[in-house]
Amino acid sequence: MSAAPTRPGDLQTDPQLGLAFRTMWPAPATPRHLVILLHGVGSHEVNMASLASGLPQDTLVLLVRGPLTLGPGQYAWFRVAFGANGPSINATEADQARLALIHFVQQVQLKHGISPAHTVIAGFSQGGIMSASVALSAPETVAGFGLLSGRILPELAPHLASKARLSSLKAFVGHGQHDSMLPVAWAQRSDAWLTELGVAHELHLYAMDHGISPEIHADFLTWLDTLP
Repeated sequence: MSAAPTRPGDLQTDPQLGLAFRTMWPAPATPRHLVILLHGVGSHEVNMASLASGLPQDTLVLLVRGPLTLGPGQYAWFRVAFGANGPSINATEADQARLALIHFVQQVQLKHGISPAHTVIAGFSQGGIMSASVALSAPETVAGFGLLSGRILPELAPHLASKARLSSLKAFVGHGQHDSMLPVAWAQRSDAWLTELGVAHELHLYAMDHGISPEIHADFLTWLDTLP
């Protein structure tokens, strides 16, 4: 099946969904799969459009904008400060964003008749953090998640689903070995935590800094092909 959407549509707001988003065009008339992509802190939804390149034509791709405005064209899911002891987050904002995204995913699935078994959420950096937060706390909502140059928040621990609920979840973890923003140790911690939780996953490390390379994109698409 040929590669599908590569052009983001206009920004949309829907009170039922709660978050602003763009649909990748041309959107399928009757989508079978749903892929939700989340941007990093200080970025915006259009920056995730290239990750949609290569997806099957029956895939509805939504680029979601973080609820916090940091500046012109700069958005976030929660505020974070980087210090000598690593990142320090606004945990309340992170949890509000997690709940908002779970609601968003469920409402989109209802609207388009797409099952959780055919839904994937993925993101870059803070967007990857949110993808993991959604999937690991509400695994019945998605089939899998992509953690691209991100991490799993230690603050998520109280909200984690049980191992029984997580047993059907799949994950892709991709990270740069030379990441200067979120050191590769975060990916290794994610790998260990997912193993402990019994979540089937792949860990891919790359000779790169903080970003999404053609290699990570290709491996992410290959991983997606292993899902239903």
